[in-house]
Amino acid sequence: MADNHEPDFQTQADVGTQRVAKVYAEALLNAAEKRNQVEDVLEDLQGLVEGVFRANPLIESFLTSAAVGRHRKAAILQQTFDPRVSETFSSFLQILNEHERLELLRPIWVAYRSLHDQRAGRIEVRVRTAVPLPPDQRERLLQQIRDTLRREPKIEARVDPELLGGIVIQVEDWLFDASVKTHLEDLRSEIIEKGSHEIQSGRNRFSTAV
Repeated sequence: MADNHEPDFQTQADVGTQRVAKVYAEALLNAAEKRNQVEDVLEDLQGLVEGVFRANPLIESFLTSAAVGRHRKAAILQQTFDPRVSETFSSFLQILNEHERLELLRPIWVAYRSLHDQRAGRIEVRVRTAVPLPPDQRERLLQQIRDTLRREPKIEARVDPELLGGIVIQVEDWLFDASVKTHLEDLRSEIIEKGSHEIQSGRNRFSTAV
């Protein structure tokens, strides 16, 4: 029984982390808007998460370690980031450190981008195709999404050869799957279901005859 509860607990923990990260991200975005530093802060966040942390994983381990005191981290943050990032982001890093929340930097970056897009009227669209999407089809897709959702789409395109053909589009919680793979799987399920029904019908007729 214990194993059945582990995924639920993990999901709740992830949702809780995302909620807290969104609160911090919204506060950061509000502060950045007041100082006209929205894009600067976005670049700072991206540079830290995708640049510094990826190139130097030990820096992330240091900043998120519970074994390192806040005063030590504060000094490192000031020496390392103050000359290189916006004033808003520098102050934000110190606030996160004071609240011992530096481990939230990754989900905060995700939430900040999402909130920034929402306020700018943009929406993220994930597209998967078996082969790269031609420019003309990409533009038609963009225009269809604009006309339908009345928002500016940000397309994240990915090639997935397993789809065989067709396209899969995801916009937030909405999923449109027109891939060849899914059609084949649906057809296979339909054939199996039909075959099972015919077998059962044959058994019923045989039982009646007997």
